[in-house]
Amino acid sequence: MRLTEFVVPEAILPLLQADSKQSAIRQMVASLKNAGKIRPADEEAIVSAILKREELGSTGIGRGVAVPHTKHPSAETIISTVALCHEGLDFESLDGEDVYILFLLISPPDRPGDHLRGLETITRHLKNDDFCSFIKQATTTQAVVDLLQEADESQS
Repeated sequence: MRLTEFVVPEAILPLLQADSKQSAIRQMVASLKNAGKIRPADEEAIVSAILKREELGSTGIGRGVAVPHTKHPSAETIISTVALCHEGLDFESLDGEDVYILFLLISPPDRPGDHLRGLETITRHLKNDDFCSFIKQATTTQAVVDLLQEADESQS
């Protein structure tokens, strides 16, 4: 699975301004709604589902990265967005460090394999120090899209 298959370019937030985990998640879900990928009527339920998942344990996986995610019946296919918080954000990460790179993932409940493949694809790239270093420096949507395409090409 390739990042460019499920990351929605129109929903990327290269300059996220958030003061809390909840604010970051709300803005990312709103960006997917604004890009036409989720219905406005489902926005609040999706935010709630992601926050409920966060209660089980933070998706701040360390090294400045968080991957909030959920399965939701309103999702027709696996979708994702990327947000960059250049000031750093307390995401209650496992390593106690601030988060700078966020990938939010939503997938249909009847496609658990897609959900796992999406998470695996994201985490595989986020383990690459060069990828993280470059994406952290991105300040435009196009720069993020270019880095996602480059990451996909390096995996094939």
